[in-house]
Parts: sequence; C-alpha cells; structure tokens
Amino acid sequence: MRVLGKCNILVRQYRNLSTQSGRRRVVVTGSGAVTPLGNNGPDSWRRILAGESAISRLGPGFKGLPCQVAAQIPRENLQLDQHLTKSDIKLMSPATQLAVLAAEEALATGKLCPKQLSEEELERFGVCVGMGMFDLAEVYGAWNQLQRGYNRVSPFFVPRLLPNMACGHISMRNGLRGPNHSVSTACATGAHALGDAMRFIRSGDADVMLAGSGEACIDPLSIAGFCRLRALSTAFNDNPAVASRPFDKSRDGFVMGEGAAVLLLEELEHARARGAPILAEILGYGLSGDAYHITSPSDDGAGATLAMKRAIQDAGIAPEDVTYVNAHATSTPTGDRIESHAIGRVFGKHTPQVRVSSTKGAHGHLLGSSGNLEALFVVLACAENQLPPSINIDHLDVDVNVITKATKWSSDQKRRVALKNSFGFGGTNASLCIASYIE
Repeated sequence: MRVLGKCNILVRQYRNLSTQSGRRRVVVTGSGAVTPLGNNGPDSWRRILAGESAISRLGPGFKGLPCQVAAQIPRENLQLDQHLTKSDIKLMSPATQLAVLAAEEALATGKLCPKQLSEEELERFGVCVGMGMFDLAEVYGAWNQLQRGYNRVSPFFVPRLLPNMACGHISMRNGLRGPNHSVSTACATGAHALGDAMRFIRSGDADVMLAGSGEACIDPLSIAGFCRLRALSTAFNDNPAVASRPFDKSRDGFVMGEGAAVLLLEELEHARARGAPILAEILGYGLSGDAYHITSPSDDGAGATLAMKRAIQDAGIAPEDVTYVNAHATSTPTGDRIESHAIGRVFGKHTPQVRVSSTKGAHGHLLGSSGNLEALFVVLACAENQLPPSINIDHLDVDVNVITKATKWSSDQKRRVALKNSFGFGGTNASLCIASYIE
C-alpha cells in the first residue's frame, strides 16, 4: 500500500501540472474483447489480420426469414462459469455478461487491479459502457411467461433490459465510484462511449475509465425487423463467409454480429506514474447529426464529413497527418458509397495517401458494439504497426484506397494517426482520432 500511496501522490502532482500546462492527454493502457472471432482480444486480432471470417448460417429457429446468416459467438466456448456465478448470470443480460468479460480482460492487460487501489483512486475511476439495443428475446420471453401468470415473470426482467446495467455491474464488481455513464446511440454507441470517457478524463472528472459497449441481440424477431428494413444481406445465405463485403460491388446489406469490447483509458501522467503499458493515444473526438432520415444518411454525407472534420480539429492536427481510416462501412450499397465520398471530401488531394478498411467482413456488424471493437483494432494497429484488411472484395466500387490484405502501416518513424468512424440510425455520427503513442 505504501507503493500505491506514493503513486497516488505522484498522480496528484501530475494532475496539477497537466492542468497548468494545457489539456490532459488520454492514452489506452488495456483492452478486452469477446467476439465471434475469439473469446479475447489477441485471438480476434490474429484472425482479423489473417483475413478470416466468423460468419455462419443461422439455426432452425430462423427458418423462413430472408436473411439466414450472422456472426455469432459460440456459447459453449465462453466458459461463463469461470467468470460469473449462477446469480450473476440470472441478473445479467447476455450483452452485459459479454461486457463484464471484456472489462476483466481490459483490466488484466492494463495491469490494473481495482482491489489494490486506494479509496481516492477508486473515486476517480469511472465506467462508460453502453448498449445499442437490448435482446428482444428477453421481451417476448417475458411476455410468454406473463400469459402463464403474473408470478412467472422474472423479478430481474426489467434490470436485464436496461442499457446501463453493464456499466452498473462493472462498477459494482470493481468498486469504481467515478463517473458512471451509459450511452445508447444505435450503431454509434461504442464510439460515443469511448469519446465521452476520453472527455471525462480530459476535463478532470476522472483519471481512469473503462469504456466500450456490449451487444447480443441476434434473435428471430431482431433479424425479421432488420429484414423488413431491407438492411440485411440475403444474397449469400448459401455462402455465409462472404456475405459481409464492405466496399464490394455485390454487397447487399449488413450481417448482424454480437460481442463486446472494452478499453482501459487513462490520463497520461497517471499511466506513467504506475508504469502502465501504453498502447495508443486518443487525440480527438467528433460528433454530428445528419438531420435527414431515421435510417439513411444524406447523399452528400454531410454528417459523416462533419464528424471527421471535428475529430481532426479536436485532435489539433492537420488532415494530412491522418494515414488510415477504419470505416463504419457495414456492407450496405448506399452507406459504404456515401462514407467513401465523405472521406474524399475531408482529405481532398491527400485521399490517395489515406488507406481505408472495414473489418466487418470478418465479424459482421455488432451494432452498438461495432465502434468500440473496431477502435480496439485501431489501437492494436497503432501499437503493432499493422493495418487490418477489408475482406471479400472482388470488385471494388468506391473511390478510396481500400486495403484487402493486412499490411505494414508505416516504414518510417512518423507518428501513426487514424480516424475511426461510427454512424447510427437517427442520424447520429461519431469519429475518433487515435494515434500511436509518443512522448
């Protein structure tokens, strides 16, 4: 405890210095993920770089629906009983369970144990974990129980539905009493959660944040609903591995995925004081609204353009400093095209030097947990100097520099700077500026 006390004194000194010298810097020191590709971040990242796909055919419960593919997590491989008690599983929705597992991994990789922290440190350690939409199976399952009698409805029905419960459980399990904030902005949820958490640290409301999102809503009603919107892929039911194909000419809709990803964010001097591993730095965060349509972006991509420009401005860099964009691109005919045009408008003559990819060909679209998972991949790309590919591209039909194989990011000592885009229904947009860490 003497070592922790000394660290705490150093952190307070650094906090005063950083406030006096300018804006507080926010770095990523840990990461965790549970995805269709793997039960942890490293396994998922390895398969991303290898160009593998985790998309498979849905089971008999989905019979008769136009879309017959999804990126599901094999539940038998999760070994939930090693991480959660039977009581935990009763209290938590599947999405919350996945978020808790991802948070545990983020703490472990960040070499931070909340049980060893002082009361003051716990009060400055927050959680910002969101959820895009709850599992509709929970609702119609409870409705079916209600038809059999009031007492059949679980007392945990409502708490399992609430989008902020992942945040609450992570906080309670670890005694974290800093900002407790949940985000639910459709498919932009994860990116907004990371950006909001970064701002909590930057503004001095916290020194450390666990941030991300969890999503697990692959059920017949959800699939049916998205099919009625004509949003899902239906042309590749017999070949699921190639159904999600961002930027490819034959793309016909997105493929639903599920999972969770959580990043451990810290104020730079706090991370230095405890000797934490620093993977990357979050430089900027941009938000915007389309003000156009409930599900479609405007043809001019104004909202996406604004979000990217604002992230660059917030980062205090020039557009020419950015050399990679991890696109939102979900494999829809309209969305991918509009985003690529927006990228061109943001970077102008620099566009050919900006490499672009979307990893959704490998893991599908995790809805509210897509932005945070893909941000995790950008963080690893910054740390390891490797860019993840877009897969399943036979005929590229967009005017940006899309990479189709894992490739080395840079061969010089220049700082690696990227944007991570996420856009959601309702016209909500987020863009994060993430870079390799320099002193």
